[in-house]
Amino acid sequence: MSVLTCRTKGSMPVASSWSARLSLQQDLLWSRWQALSSRDQVALSVLMVFLILFVGVYGGYTVHQAAKASKEDYQQRVTDYFWLRSQATNIDSTVLDSQNDSSAQPPASRVNTLLNSSGIDNAQVVAEGDKVQLSFTNDSQGVVSAALAKLERQGLQFSQLTMQQDLASKQIQVQATVPF
Repeated sequence: MSVLTCRTKGSMPVASSWSARLSLQQDLLWSRWQALSSRDQVALSVLMVFLILFVGVYGGYTVHQAAKASKEDYQQRVTDYFWLRSQATNIDSTVLDSQNDSSAQPPASRVNTLLNSSGIDNAQVVAEGDKVQLSFTNDSQGVVSAALAKLERQGLQFSQLTMQQDLASKQIQVQATVPF
């Protein structure tokens, strides 16, 4: 019990000296405040209120602007994310694969692969020097247009293109020459 009492007595002077110093500082500040004239007290009070309001308003404004900028950045990122997600269906993996493999494939094989991936079966593709001649038939204008558009998206330009439709069978015959 005496050990506990000694420790308590030993720590009390530290706390009491700290509070005594704080109390002494407050008394000194209060006595100096009282020594000021009423005009100086009013001026210092107005100055303190102004500084407190300025710091509070400016700090609040700064925090508000930072939050607003962060929210706008977040909204832009969310918009970009959903836009990219919506464009995923527009990515044609066969085009990406053919771009990656375009240097490995000879031009005729490349054209034949593009036509097959577009739904054109049994296309006749022949390489002649620096040109590729192709010929195919199909009964759907949409499939033919999509196949030709896919070739153009790959950077191929037609130097010669002939399309004829057989009135009896409704087959569209396409003959084209593509320079490489």
